[in-house]
Amino acid sequence: RLRLHDGKLIKDRRYHLRTYPNCFVAKELTDWLIDHKEAPDRETGIRLMQKLMDHYIIHHVCDEHSDYKDAKLLYRFRKDDGTFPLSKDVKVFMRGQSLYEKLVSVEESILKVREENSVKYQRTFLGCEMIDWLVQEREAENRKEAVELGRALLEHGIIQHVSNRHHFFDSDILYQFWINFRRRRRLTELLNENSSRTLSESPDSPFCLRKLNPDPGNTSFLSVQTNKEIKIVSAVRRSSITSLAGNSNPYFSATPMLVFPPVAECNPKSVLKRPVTNEELLSPGAPYIKKTLTIVGDAVGWGFVVRGGRPCHIQAVDPGGPAAAAGMKVCQFVFSVNGMYVLHLDYQTISSLIMTGPRTLVMEVMEAVE
Repeated sequence: RLRLHDGKLIKDRRYHLRTYPNCFVAKELTDWLIDHKEAPDRETGIRLMQKLMDHYIIHHVCDEHSDYKDAKLLYRFRKDDGTFPLSKDVKVFMRGQSLYEKLVSVEESILKVREENSVKYQRTFLGCEMIDWLVQEREAENRKEAVELGRALLEHGIIQHVSNRHHFFDSDILYQFWINFRRRRRLTELLNENSSRTLSESPDSPFCLRKLNPDPGNTSFLSVQTNKEIKIVSAVRRSSITSLAGNSNPYFSATPMLVFPPVAECNPKSVLKRPVTNEELLSPGAPYIKKTLTIVGDAVGWGFVVRGGRPCHIQAVDPGGPAAAAGMKVCQFVFSVNGMYVLHLDYQTISSLIMTGPRTLVMEVMEAVE
């Protein structure tokens, strides 16, 4: 975004007697991506920009197009018009980035290469050292507040215990920044993000999962797998930033863990009796009604499985979960998530959208009239 501002690709533009501030022409941007070797070809450039649209980074200036089109259409970065959603996850990530920049730019930084059990770790610090520094720099009012900040950074995959065995404590335990914020990243990395890869590798939507270590007597939710097996699935902690970590830290994991071997064979096919298209759902007089569901996630998730794409449908609902209590049923089609129209998206994208959103989930679903 900043490079586009510097190159004057983002500027005020006039169209049909109206001025649109801080926008760019899609076709010009695709040319720029190729010229600056951010994309090898136009197809890849379009996919990259669509990824940014799907994650609320850019949008059409009038929101008339949900897809990125390589044409003379005007788009804008949401940070340039104040519509970028600052969720808790994003705020924690930005706070972590700010602290990292501050730490690496000072002399005698507490970030050092240290060794533990004959293994060297980069960008490390002791928990008590970080607490001292946060209080000294007035990044936290007191040690208790500093510990809470450290725990939030760890839970969002920004820092970690060097061997992933401890949460964050005010002690001489060794931690490190897991993300190197200063590494120059290329746009094409977006197409290989761990979050989407994880979701596609796991046939289970991560927001339906149960606890990592269920209490005795607590039943785990069985979910149909694409490999013709039912497996018992454990929970993950919700976070958009965890995908950047790419590891299996038990305190922040975007990877659903299958904790038991297959227990039964079953037919894994879709619960839908036949495929349904968007055109069929939206056609006048179609036998579908729209319902709005407000689902307040509990400590272990929302309790449903979404499948398919364009449109996605509800494949399974945990009868004891929040989704069932809100009125969700199998075979409903997902129309919108937190106000965003999603009929054109696949289930991996919707999974990511839900995980990065607030705990209170507002969904519009379309249900067949009986």
